[in-house]
Amino acid sequence: MIPDRYPATTAPRADIDLAQAVAAGDQDAFTTLMRRHNQMLFRTARSILRDDEEAEEVVQDAYLLAYRGMHHYRGEARLSTWLIRIVANRAIRRRQRLGRERAIFAAVDAPAGEEEDDMGESRFPNPESAAANSELRRLLESHIDALPDLYREVFVLRGVEELSSEETADVLGIPEATVRTRFFRARHLLSQALARDMDPVFGEVYAFAGDRCDRIVAGVLARLRRRSV
Repeated sequence: MIPDRYPATTAPRADIDLAQAVAAGDQDAFTTLMRRHNQMLFRTARSILRDDEEAEEVVQDAYLLAYRGMHHYRGEARLSTWLIRIVANRAIRRRQRLGRERAIFAAVDAPAGEEEDDMGESRFPNPESAAANSELRRLLESHIDALPDLYREVFVLRGVEELSSEETADVLGIPEATVRTRFFRARHLLSQALARDMDPVFGEVYAFAGDRCDRIVAGVLARLRRRSV
């Protein structure tokens, strides 16, 4: 008889089981769920907002919404898709609000004839240093950030998070044909700048350090505790 090297107790809990436990108020299950999906949701928010701090805030807000609404999740779609939809909606709304605020401040504060340079020097590393993986990754991130919003959102969901066209269309509320067209166009735009160096570093885009994961989990749990007082 072959010994059981992987006891059932060590197997990861299925998302639907976690969702049911979270709906019942199990915060340990909620912590597990957050750590499982943190990187994917951060990348989604980051692709829309192009700002690390804003993306973290959106992910925390989305988790709180998901926690309160978890009893509505019935498993018709993957839990990751359900969560991405919440994050994408929150991030798009945040971007719209920030855009309005920045437009107001720019109109009041910007000196005449002076425009903010969105393509700062730090976004494009020196060609010599781009040979290193870390520099190449930053270069790729800068080019993704430079994509128009409608291409960048589709590219991160399809190319980085590897959602299907159907799932991406569902998250963004657009037709599948539009997803395919925008994804093709986004890849074409990026390939012009990165050529052969693009594909090997997809998995490292917007690297999700352990500190950020811990910070998001701690922030969500702290906000939950404050709400329960």
